[in-house]
Amino acid sequence: MSETNFKSLEDTLNKYIPPEELREVKRVLYGRPDDNELKFSEETISLAKDVDIELKGYVFTARKEDLRRPRIVRVAAVQNTVDIPTTAPIHVQRDALHEKVSNILRVAVTAGVNVVCLQEAWTMPFAFCTREKFPWCEFAEDVENGPTTKMLKELAKQYNMVIISPILERDANHHDTIWNTAVVISNNGTYIGKHRKNHIPRVGDFNESTYYFEGDTGHPVFETQFGRIGINICYGRHHPQNWMMFGVNGAEIVFNPSATVGGLSEPLWGIEARNAAIANSFFTVAINRVGTEVFPNEFTSGNGLPAHKDFGPFYGSSYVAAPDGSRTPGLSRDKDGLLVAEIDLNLCRQIKDFWGFQMTQRLPLYAESLAKAIKPDYKPQTVREN
Repeated sequence: MSETNFKSLEDTLNKYIPPEELREVKRVLYGRPDDNELKFSEETISLAKDVDIELKGYVFTARKEDLRRPRIVRVAAVQNTVDIPTTAPIHVQRDALHEKVSNILRVAVTAGVNVVCLQEAWTMPFAFCTREKFPWCEFAEDVENGPTTKMLKELAKQYNMVIISPILERDANHHDTIWNTAVVISNNGTYIGKHRKNHIPRVGDFNESTYYFEGDTGHPVFETQFGRIGINICYGRHHPQNWMMFGVNGAEIVFNPSATVGGLSEPLWGIEARNAAIANSFFTVAINRVGTEVFPNEFTSGNGLPAHKDFGPFYGSSYVAAPDGSRTPGLSRDKDGLLVAEIDLNLCRQIKDFWGFQMTQRLPLYAESLAKAIKPDYKPQTVREN
Protein backbone atom coordinates (compact mmCIF):
# COMPACT_ATOMS: atom_id res chain seq x y z
CA MET A 1 0.00 0.00 0.00
CA SER A 2 1.55 3.32 -1.02
CA GLU A 3 1.64 6.25 1.38
CA THR A 4 -0.64 8.26 -0.89
CA ASN A 5 -3.36 5.62 -0.50
CA PHE A 6 -2.92 5.30 3.26
CA LYS A 7 -5.60 7.65 4.54
CA SER A 8 -5.54 6.60 8.18
CA LEU A 9 -4.77 3.69 10.46
CA GLU A 10 -8.45 3.44 11.34
CA ASP A 11 -9.53 3.07 7.71
CA THR A 12 -7.11 0.20 7.26
CA LEU A 13 -8.21 -1.55 10.46
CA ASN A 14 -11.88 -1.22 9.54
CA LYS A 15 -11.24 -2.47 6.02
CA TYR A 16 -9.28 -5.61 6.81
CA ILE A 17 -10.26 -6.81 10.30
CA PRO A 18 -13.60 -8.61 10.92
CA PRO A 19 -15.95 -6.70 13.27
CA GLU A 20 -15.66 -8.95 16.33
CA GLU A 21 -11.88 -9.12 16.10
CA LEU A 22 -11.82 -5.38 15.47
CA ARG A 23 -13.44 -4.76 18.85
CA GLU A 24 -10.61 -6.60 20.57
CA VAL A 25 -8.01 -4.84 18.44
CA LYS A 26 -9.46 -1.47 19.41
CA ARG A 27 -9.62 -2.49 23.06
CA VAL A 28 -5.89 -3.15 22.99
CA LEU A 29 -4.83 -0.32 20.66
CA TYR A 30 -7.24 2.41 21.79
CA GLY A 31 -8.25 1.40 25.30
CA ARG A 32 -11.89 0.66 24.55
CA PRO A 33 -13.67 -1.71 22.15
CA ASP A 34 -16.18 0.85 20.88
CA ASP A 35 -15.49 4.29 19.44
CA ASN A 36 -18.39 5.90 21.36
CA GLU A 37 -19.16 8.22 18.48
CA LEU A 38 -20.69 11.61 19.11
CA LYS A 39 -23.87 12.29 17.17
CA PHE A 40 -23.99 15.57 15.28
CA SER A 41 -27.01 17.51 14.09
CA GLU A 42 -27.95 17.56 10.43
CA GLU A 43 -27.01 21.24 10.40
CA THR A 44 -23.46 20.45 11.56
CA ILE A 45 -23.04 17.58 9.12
CA SER A 46 -24.33 19.66 6.22
CA LEU A 47 -22.13 22.62 7.09
CA ALA A 48 -19.05 20.39 7.34
CA LYS A 49 -19.78 19.12 3.83
CA ASP A 50 -20.19 22.66 2.55
CA VAL A 51 -16.85 23.69 4.07
CA ASP A 52 -15.32 20.43 2.78
CA ILE A 53 -13.84 19.12 6.02
CA GLU A 54 -13.75 15.76 7.70
CA LEU A 55 -15.92 15.78 10.83
CA LYS A 56 -15.50 13.27 13.64
CA GLY A 57 -16.73 13.20 17.21
CA TYR A 58 -16.39 10.92 20.23
CA VAL A 59 -17.54 10.75 23.85
CA PHE A 60 -15.58 10.03 27.04
CA THR A 61 -17.69 9.33 30.12
CA ALA A 62 -16.89 9.24 33.83
CA ARG A 63 -18.39 7.40 36.76
CA LYS A 64 -21.45 9.09 38.27
CA GLU A 65 -20.65 10.70 41.63
CA ASP A 66 -22.87 11.62 44.57
CA LEU A 67 -21.16 14.89 45.53
CA ARG A 68 -20.10 16.30 42.16
CA ARG A 69 -22.14 16.95 39.10
CA PRO A 70 -20.71 15.82 35.75
CA ARG A 71 -18.40 18.43 34.22
CA ILE A 72 -19.19 17.95 30.56
CA VAL A 73 -17.08 19.91 28.10
CA ARG A 74 -16.70 19.68 24.34
CA VAL A 75 -13.15 20.24 23.11
CA ALA A 76 -12.05 20.33 19.48
CA ALA A 77 -8.95 20.14 17.32
CA VAL A 78 -8.60 21.76 13.89
CA GLN A 79 -6.16 20.44 11.30
CA ASN A 80 -5.80 22.02 7.88
CA THR A 81 -3.70 22.46 4.78
CA VAL A 82 -2.15 25.68 3.47
CA ASP A 83 -3.72 26.14 0.03
CA ILE A 84 -2.46 29.51 -1.19
CA PRO A 85 0.99 29.38 -2.87
CA THR A 86 3.82 30.45 -0.57
CA THR A 87 4.84 32.94 -3.27
CA ALA A 88 1.67 34.98 -2.75
CA PRO A 89 1.84 38.23 -0.76
CA ILE A 90 1.90 37.70 3.00
CA HIS A 91 -1.47 39.35 3.58
CA VAL A 92 -3.06 37.16 0.89
CA GLN A 93 -1.73 33.98 2.51
CA ARG A 94 -2.83 35.06 5.98
CA ASP A 95 -6.26 36.25 4.87
CA ALA A 96 -6.89 32.94 3.09
CA LEU A 97 -6.08 31.01 6.26
CA HIS A 98 -8.23 33.36 8.32
CA GLU A 99 -11.14 32.63 6.01
CA LYS A 100 -10.55 28.86 6.00
CA VAL A 101 -10.32 28.55 9.76
CA SER A 102 -13.25 30.91 10.32
CA ASN A 103 -15.36 28.56 8.22
CA ILE A 104 -14.23 25.56 10.26
CA LEU A 105 -15.11 27.43 13.47
CA ARG A 106 -18.61 27.92 12.07
CA VAL A 107 -18.90 24.14 12.05
CA ALA A 108 -17.45 23.92 15.56
CA VAL A 109 -20.04 26.22 17.11
CA THR A 110 -22.94 24.22 15.63
CA ALA A 111 -21.29 21.12 17.15
CA GLY A 112 -21.44 22.70 20.61
CA VAL A 113 -17.68 23.10 21.01
CA ASN A 114 -16.58 24.94 24.17
CA VAL A 115 -12.78 24.97 23.68
CA VAL A 116 -11.01 24.72 20.34
CA CYS A 117 -7.31 24.64 19.52
CA LEU A 118 -5.80 25.41 16.13
CA GLN A 119 -2.58 23.90 14.74
CA GLU A 120 0.89 25.28 15.39
CA ALA A 121 1.68 28.54 13.55
CA TRP A 122 -1.68 28.23 11.84
CA THR A 123 -1.60 31.62 10.09
CA MET A 124 1.35 30.72 7.83
CA PRO A 125 3.16 27.96 5.98
CA PHE A 126 5.68 26.16 8.19
CA ALA A 127 8.54 27.99 6.49
CA PHE A 128 11.19 27.43 9.16
CA CYS A 129 12.67 24.65 7.02
CA THR A 130 14.02 27.25 4.59
CA ARG A 131 16.32 29.04 7.08
CA GLU A 132 15.43 32.24 5.21
CA LYS A 133 14.25 35.20 7.27
CA PHE A 134 12.34 36.96 4.52
CA PRO A 135 9.49 37.12 3.84
CA TRP A 136 8.54 34.66 6.60
CA CYS A 137 9.25 36.95 9.55
CA GLU A 138 6.49 39.22 8.26
CA PHE A 139 3.94 36.68 9.52
CA ALA A 140 4.84 37.56 13.14
CA GLU A 141 2.26 39.70 14.92
CA ASP A 142 1.29 41.10 18.30
CA VAL A 143 -0.45 38.55 20.52
CA GLU A 144 -3.01 40.92 22.02
CA ASN A 145 -3.83 43.34 19.23
CA GLY A 146 -2.59 41.71 16.03
CA PRO A 147 -5.04 41.00 13.19
CA THR A 148 -5.39 37.32 14.05
CA THR A 149 -6.20 37.87 17.71
CA LYS A 150 -8.61 40.70 16.87
CA MET A 151 -10.51 38.43 14.50
CA LEU A 152 -10.64 35.52 16.94
CA LYS A 153 -11.71 37.72 19.85
CA GLU A 154 -14.85 38.57 17.91
CA LEU A 155 -15.53 34.93 17.04
CA ALA A 156 -14.83 33.73 20.58
CA LYS A 157 -17.38 36.15 22.00
CA GLN A 158 -19.93 35.47 19.25
CA TYR A 159 -19.59 31.68 19.65
CA ASN A 160 -19.12 31.60 23.47
CA MET A 161 -15.98 29.54 22.78
CA VAL A 162 -12.46 29.54 24.22
CA ILE A 163 -10.02 29.66 21.29
CA ILE A 164 -6.35 28.67 21.46
CA SER A 165 -4.48 30.34 18.63
CA PRO A 166 -0.84 29.31 18.05
CA ILE A 167 0.90 32.03 16.03
CA LEU A 168 4.28 33.56 15.34
CA GLU A 169 4.57 36.35 17.93
CA ARG A 170 6.26 39.71 17.46
CA ASP A 171 7.22 41.15 20.87
CA ALA A 172 7.42 44.90 20.26
CA ASN A 173 8.21 45.57 23.92
CA HIS A 174 11.43 43.57 23.72
CA HIS A 175 13.29 44.61 20.57
CA ASP A 176 10.71 43.05 18.17
CA THR A 177 11.84 39.56 19.17
CA ILE A 178 9.98 36.64 17.58
CA TRP A 179 8.48 33.74 19.55
CA ASN A 180 6.44 30.63 18.78
CA THR A 181 3.40 31.38 20.93
CA ALA A 182 -0.08 30.09 21.73
CA VAL A 183 -2.63 32.81 22.49
CA VAL A 184 -5.57 31.96 24.76
CA ILE A 185 -8.78 33.90 24.10
CA SER A 186 -11.70 33.69 26.53
CA ASN A 187 -15.23 32.83 25.51
CA ASN A 188 -16.15 36.40 26.47
CA GLY A 189 -13.84 37.68 23.74
CA THR A 190 -10.96 38.88 25.90
CA TYR A 191 -7.28 37.99 25.84
CA ILE A 192 -6.45 35.69 28.77
CA GLY A 193 -2.75 35.10 28.22
CA LYS A 194 -0.09 33.34 26.21
CA HIS A 195 2.38 30.50 26.37
CA ARG A 196 5.64 30.40 24.46
CA LYS A 197 7.05 27.14 23.13
CA ASN A 198 9.40 25.61 25.71
CA HIS A 199 11.46 23.23 23.55
CA ILE A 200 12.80 24.17 20.11
CA PRO A 201 13.80 21.44 17.60
CA ARG A 202 17.07 21.32 15.77
CA VAL A 203 16.41 18.19 13.73
CA GLY A 204 15.84 17.53 10.02
CA ASP A 205 13.96 20.38 8.34
CA PHE A 206 12.91 21.90 11.65
CA ASN A 207 15.41 24.76 11.79
CA GLU A 208 13.32 26.81 14.19
CA SER A 209 16.13 28.23 16.33
CA THR A 210 17.02 30.36 13.29
CA TYR A 211 13.85 32.33 14.08
CA TYR A 212 13.13 32.01 17.81
CA PHE A 213 14.53 30.47 20.96
CA GLU A 214 13.07 28.56 23.91
CA GLY A 215 10.11 30.21 25.60
CA ASP A 216 10.22 32.07 28.90
CA THR A 217 6.65 31.66 30.15
CA GLY A 218 7.10 28.47 32.19
CA HIS A 219 4.09 26.14 32.28
CA PRO A 220 1.01 28.34 32.68
CA VAL A 221 -2.40 26.77 33.17
CA PHE A 222 -5.35 28.91 32.14
CA GLU A 223 -8.48 28.62 34.26
CA THR A 224 -11.44 29.03 31.94
CA GLN A 225 -15.17 28.53 32.30
CA PHE A 226 -14.69 25.13 30.68
CA GLY A 227 -11.78 23.79 32.70
CA ARG A 228 -8.09 24.36 33.37
CA ILE A 229 -6.07 24.16 30.17
CA GLY A 230 -2.40 24.05 29.23
CA ILE A 231 -0.66 24.16 25.85
CA ASN A 232 2.37 22.00 25.13
CA ILE A 233 3.51 23.29 21.75
CA CYS A 234 4.77 20.73 19.22
CA TYR A 235 8.32 19.56 20.04
CA GLY A 236 7.55 19.84 23.74
CA ARG A 237 5.60 16.59 23.47
CA HIS A 238 8.92 14.72 23.29
CA HIS A 239 9.77 15.93 26.80
CA PRO A 240 7.87 14.13 29.59
CA GLN A 241 8.84 16.82 32.12
CA ASN A 242 7.08 19.42 30.00
CA TRP A 243 3.79 17.53 30.15
CA MET A 244 4.35 16.83 33.85
CA MET A 245 4.69 20.49 34.82
CA PHE A 246 1.35 21.38 33.25
CA GLY A 247 -0.12 18.64 35.42
CA VAL A 248 1.70 19.90 38.51
CA ASN A 249 0.13 23.30 37.85
CA GLY A 250 -3.35 21.77 37.74
CA ALA A 251 -4.15 21.26 34.05
CA GLU A 252 -7.17 19.12 33.21
CA ILE A 253 -6.74 19.38 29.43
CA VAL A 254 -3.42 19.90 27.64
CA PHE A 255 -3.46 20.75 23.94
CA ASN A 256 -0.49 19.87 21.73
CA PRO A 257 -0.65 22.02 18.57
CA SER A 258 1.97 20.66 16.19
CA ALA A 259 3.47 20.62 12.72
CA THR A 260 5.32 17.39 12.05
CA VAL A 261 6.03 15.16 9.06
CA GLY A 262 5.67 11.45 8.45
CA GLY A 263 9.30 10.63 7.74
CA LEU A 264 10.34 12.06 11.07
CA SER A 265 7.82 11.37 13.81
CA GLU A 266 4.77 9.39 12.75
CA PRO A 267 5.61 6.22 14.73
CA LEU A 268 5.87 8.39 17.86
CA TRP A 269 2.69 10.37 17.26
CA GLY A 270 0.08 8.04 18.70
CA ILE A 271 2.19 7.28 21.76
CA GLU A 272 3.40 10.54 23.24
CA ALA A 273 0.23 12.53 23.93
CA ARG A 274 -1.55 9.38 25.04
CA ASN A 275 1.25 8.43 27.41
CA ALA A 276 1.17 11.97 28.82
CA ALA A 277 -2.56 11.65 29.49
CA ILE A 278 -1.93 8.44 31.42
CA ALA A 279 1.08 9.66 33.40
CA ASN A 280 -0.51 12.97 34.39
CA SER A 281 -4.20 12.08 34.73
CA PHE A 282 -5.41 14.74 32.31
CA PHE A 283 -6.91 14.84 28.83
CA THR A 284 -4.60 15.54 25.90
CA VAL A 285 -5.47 16.85 22.44
CA ALA A 286 -2.81 16.17 19.79
CA ILE A 287 -3.13 18.36 16.66
CA ASN A 288 -1.09 18.19 13.46
CA ARG A 289 -1.40 20.04 10.15
CA VAL A 290 -1.84 18.27 6.81
CA GLY A 291 -0.48 18.61 3.30
CA THR A 292 2.83 19.37 1.61
CA GLU A 293 4.06 22.95 1.44
CA VAL A 294 6.25 24.13 -1.44
CA PHE A 295 8.62 27.08 -1.12
CA PRO A 296 10.23 29.35 -3.74
CA ASN A 297 13.85 28.34 -3.12
CA GLU A 298 15.49 24.97 -2.63
CA PHE A 299 16.79 23.95 0.78
CA THR A 300 18.62 20.90 2.13
CA SER A 301 17.56 18.67 5.00
CA GLY A 302 21.01 17.87 6.41
CA ASN A 303 20.66 14.22 5.39
CA GLY A 304 22.91 14.07 2.33
CA LEU A 305 20.00 14.05 -0.12
CA PRO A 306 19.51 16.63 -2.90
CA ALA A 307 18.07 20.03 -2.16
CA HIS A 308 14.32 20.38 -2.63
CA LYS A 309 11.51 22.92 -2.36
CA ASP A 310 8.82 20.85 -0.66
CA PHE A 311 8.23 20.25 3.05
CA GLY A 312 5.97 17.39 4.07
CA PRO A 313 3.74 15.65 3.96
CA PHE A 314 2.36 16.71 7.31
CA TYR A 315 0.26 13.73 8.32
CA GLY A 316 -2.63 15.12 10.37
CA SER A 317 -4.00 12.23 12.46
CA SER A 318 -5.17 14.54 15.26
CA TYR A 319 -6.67 12.69 18.24
CA VAL A 320 -7.80 13.04 21.87
CA ALA A 321 -6.57 10.86 24.75
CA ALA A 322 -8.14 10.44 28.17
CA PRO A 323 -6.51 9.98 31.59
CA ASP A 324 -7.65 6.35 31.69
CA GLY A 325 -5.47 5.60 28.64
CA SER A 326 -8.27 5.40 26.10
CA ARG A 327 -8.16 7.54 22.96
CA THR A 328 -10.23 8.47 19.96
CA PRO A 329 -9.52 7.36 16.42
CA GLY A 330 -7.59 10.02 14.57
CA LEU A 331 -8.56 12.35 11.79
CA SER A 332 -7.22 11.45 8.35
CA ARG A 333 -3.63 11.90 7.26
CA ASP A 334 -4.42 14.16 4.31
CA LYS A 335 -7.65 16.15 4.78
CA ASP A 336 -8.80 19.27 6.59
CA GLY A 337 -10.73 18.21 9.64
CA LEU A 338 -12.52 19.02 12.88
CA LEU A 339 -12.30 16.51 15.72
CA VAL A 340 -14.74 17.01 18.61
CA ALA A 341 -14.61 15.17 21.91
CA GLU A 342 -17.23 15.38 24.62
CA ILE A 343 -15.40 14.77 27.88
CA ASP A 344 -16.30 14.63 31.57
CA LEU A 345 -13.54 16.36 33.52
CA ASN A 346 -14.51 14.39 36.63
CA LEU A 347 -12.56 11.53 35.08
CA CYS A 348 -9.28 13.29 35.91
CA ARG A 349 -9.76 13.03 39.68
CA GLN A 350 -11.29 9.58 39.41
CA ILE A 351 -8.20 8.27 37.66
CA LYS A 352 -5.94 9.96 40.23
CA ASP A 353 -7.87 8.16 42.96
CA PHE A 354 -7.72 4.82 41.13
CA TRP A 355 -4.08 4.69 39.99
CA GLY A 356 -2.46 7.02 42.51
CA PHE A 357 0.20 8.18 40.09
CA GLN A 358 0.39 11.67 41.61
CA MET A 359 0.33 10.30 45.17
CA THR A 360 3.28 8.00 44.38
CA GLN A 361 5.10 10.50 42.13
CA ARG A 362 7.83 11.39 44.69
CA LEU A 363 8.60 14.82 43.28
CA PRO A 364 11.01 15.69 46.16
CA LEU A 365 13.17 12.68 45.28
CA TYR A 366 13.52 13.77 41.67
CA ALA A 367 13.90 17.43 42.56
CA GLU A 368 16.85 16.53 44.76
CA SER A 369 18.40 14.28 42.10
CA LEU A 370 17.93 16.81 39.30
CA ALA A 371 19.36 19.62 41.43
CA LYS A 372 22.53 17.54 41.65
CA ALA A 373 22.47 16.48 37.97
CA ILE A 374 22.56 20.06 36.63
CA LYS A 375 25.76 20.94 38.49
CA PRO A 376 29.02 20.97 36.48
CA ASP A 377 30.72 18.57 38.89
CA TYR A 378 27.90 16.00 38.83
CA LYS A 379 28.90 12.37 38.62
CA PRO A 380 26.24 9.86 37.50
CA GLN A 381 25.11 7.32 40.06
CA THR A 382 26.62 4.38 38.20
CA VAL A 383 27.60 1.18 39.96
CA ARG A 384 30.32 -0.69 38.10
CA GLU A 385 31.32 -4.28 38.47
CA ASN A 386 34.76 -4.79 40.02
